[in-house]
Parts: sequence; structure tokens; C-alpha cells
Amino acid sequence: MLSGFASCPGLFYATPAQDGILSRIRIPGGILDSKQCRAIADIADQYGGGYVDVTNRANLQVREIHTSINAKVLQHLQEMGLGSHNPAVDHIRNIMTSPTAGIDSQELIDTRCFIQDWDKYIAVHNQLSRLPAKFSVCFDGGGAVSVCDRLNDIMFAAVLIDGSVYFRLFLSVGAKGEPPSDMGILLPPEVCLKVLAALVDVYLDYIESSNNSKLRIRDLLNNVGCNNYLQQVEQRLLPLVTKQLALSEVEGSRSAASYQHIGTHPQRQLGLFYVGVVLPLGRLESLQMRGLADLTEKYGSGTLRLTPWQNLLIPDISRQWVARVQSELALLGFDSSTSSIKSALVACSGKRGCTAAATDTKGDALALAEYLETRITLEYPVNIHLSGCEKSCAQHGKSDMTLLGVKFEVDNQTMEGYHLYVGNGNNHQKFGRELYRYITFAELPALIEKILTVYKLKRTHSGESFGEFTNRYAIAQLKQLFHNHTREQ
Repeated sequence: MLSGFASCPGLFYATPAQDGILSRIRIPGGILDSKQCRAIADIADQYGGGYVDVTNRANLQVREIHTSINAKVLQHLQEMGLGSHNPAVDHIRNIMTSPTAGIDSQELIDTRCFIQDWDKYIAVHNQLSRLPAKFSVCFDGGGAVSVCDRLNDIMFAAVLIDGSVYFRLFLSVGAKGEPPSDMGILLPPEVCLKVLAALVDVYLDYIESSNNSKLRIRDLLNNVGCNNYLQQVEQRLLPLVTKQLALSEVEGSRSAASYQHIGTHPQRQLGLFYVGVVLPLGRLESLQMRGLADLTEKYGSGTLRLTPWQNLLIPDISRQWVARVQSELALLGFDSSTSSIKSALVACSGKRGCTAAATDTKGDALALAEYLETRITLEYPVNIHLSGCEKSCAQHGKSDMTLLGVKFEVDNQTMEGYHLYVGNGNNHQKFGRELYRYITFAELPALIEKILTVYKLKRTHSGESFGEFTNRYAIAQLKQLFHNHTREQ
């Protein structure tokens, strides 16, 4: 492990946390093979707390490290394809794509080759080590399981136009916390990596000229303007395809719902299925990782896929083995049901692992799930996000319901609790619309049970999502609905 501490964790960069040293293993595209699973499980046992956490970029974090990982072990991980062959660029954020790339029956293009090629490009161009650790790139293949709503600096989203597949270019601009914006530029797939390289070169020039190694693309574009930036990119390339398109011109344009990857789904390969597995708060015990490795070798292709929703997929399962896989997953302690409260439950490390957190978010989230599981059944996932502080590390986008950890004073006594937010809100409302303030955790489970119960009773139809339901009402109206339900009981 390289000496000193880095602000962002990597395999070769030690990062201190409340519960010990934190190491992050980049998994480009989120795809792991069974041998890599076992190797990571060994690292977690030998150096960490015996578990790993899946992050919202489909990375893996090893926590509670108290002894530096041996250099020979790091080299072995590199040889297995874990961590970059160039440690100088390993701090850069994971390259994101849909976890169903190559197996999604609705996708327009398989993005796995773009992930691999860009990862190789980063490794052999040492100047990219000057990029900020938070620099992020995403490729979306236009399938049913979309990652277009994920926050990234640069995104290429596949669309179908006049029977041909193009990538639309999106860049991070505007208000913080908003998804990247469409630049109205179409790129044939064969040129998008050249364009990406040019976009990064221009970005690096600005970083050097400003002498600001942490300059984010969003801040740069808000300052110099997208057109100015893209003109400098075009000067390094042949002219880009720059036709402006109305939404009606894009064939098959859709908004994919999050968490629809959970459960059993047919692949584009005839007779094969993938199973989307719920990981409570994204955590995998080392024993479970070894069990998953065995399972993928026995019934699948020896691979699994991590998701940006902190879950995982097991692909390439023959129809005859689907029921057996579900049974063995249950024996490992996993659920693959979208009705599980835990399927869309997200929490940061909380005060156990982070000094910035006001509350024990992971412990509170598990206790909340245990309470709700015996009292309410959901047909579709409701994304409940617990964040220990304003930084919102576990989930950068807005959720159906956000619980923000806070400390407050009651009768000269410091208390821990949450502010509760729902729905979309506006660009200035990072977590959505504030519904309640200063709720102690003792009050919280019953309150959320009531909110979810009223949602099920008052929604316009069974398919109306929780977010759609709350956005139909003003905050005062929602409070009145919940108050009336209390009186009716």
C-alpha cells in the first residue's frame, strides 16, 4: 500500500476511517469472477473485518483494516485483474455501466468492451493520474436496467435513430446533485473513446492552468460554458456529429425504474436467466462471497455482477437450475424478492465508520427493516436512504424517502435523530422535500410504517410508485393524510 493517506480510498491508497483503514477495490463494470471473489474474501478475513461492502459505483470496500496489505498480496491481486496495473491511476472512480450489459434483452449495444478499453487507456496514460479522484465515466447501453440517472461527469447513453445505434453525450453541468445533461451530440460507437480521450485532455489542460487538482468538470463547465469546452474538444478531433434531436426522434426512449433488476429475469441469450440478489445495505460476509463463488461455478458462468444499487446479479443460469439457485441463495442468507424492504434500503457507514456521521445509520437501517418486514408488504421497492450527514456518500441522487442523521438538544441533553424527506423537491433541495424534523429513532419505525400504509391505501393504482404518490401532494397535505390515519386508528 502506498505511503500516506489519500482523501479517496483505493487498493493502493490507505484511507483512515472511524473503524480502521478503508481500502476500495475498483471493479470496472462491476463484473467479478469466482477466483476474484475468493481472493477478496481472503483479504477481508486476513486484513479487515471479515466482510466487504458494495458501493454505489459497484466497487468493493474492505473495512476495519488494521495492518497494511502485503505488497506481494497487492501484486497478486493485480495479476488477477483486481486493481489497476498502474497504481498511480487506481484512485480514479470506477467506470460505470448497467449490471446487465451484454445480457439485457432490450439493450441497444453491449457496453462491456467500452469499459474494458477505457480502463486500459487509463492504465497506460500516466498523465491521467492528475485527474481528481471523483472523476467518473459511465456507458449506458439503452437496456431495461438503466444507469442514466446515476451521477457521473461524462456519460455516453445509447439511442436508436433511423435504425442505427449512436451514443448521446452527457456532461455534468448545472446544479450540484443533478444527473449529467444532454449535449445534443450524437457519436457513432466507434469514435466515442477517441472523443472521451479528447474530453479528458481538455479537462486536464484546465486543471493544470488553474493549478487546482480538485477542479470538478461541473464547476469548470459552469464557468467556461459547454459550447466553449466542446469547441476546444472538436479542435483535437474531426467534427463531431452535432444534430439536435427532439425526444420523438429517439426510438425506444424510456425511463427505466430502479431496482427492477431484483428477482429472476430472462437474458437475451435463449434459455438463460439472471437472478438479482438483495444485499442488506450492500454488505457481503466473506463466507457468503465464497458461497457465491461456488454457486456461480456450479450453475452459471463463474461470474457475478455488482450493481450501483449495492446489490448483485448472478447471470447465465439455465432454466432448469433457477429454482435450485434461489434455494441455495436463501441458505446463504440472501433474498431475491422485490417486495423485501431491504431491496432498496441504503445507508452510509454511519458513526461506527465515519466521524462526520451523527447517527448509527447501518444499525438503525437494519433495525428499521426488521420492524417493517413483519408489519407491511410492498409490491415494489421503496428506496429508503439513511445518511449520517449532508455529504450523502451512500446515495448521491434523491430517493423516495431520505432520513438525514442529526444531533439536537432536548432539555440540555444531546439527542440523535433524523430529518425525513420525501419526493423530488427542486434543485435546491438535495434530499427532496422536508416532511418531518428531529425524529428520534425510537419514534421512526412506527412513523414510517404509517407513511407506507397510507401510501398503499391512497395511491391511485397499484403501480403508482411512492415517489409519484408523494409528489401529488403538498407537504401540508401529506402531513394531514398521516395525521388523519392516526386518528382513524
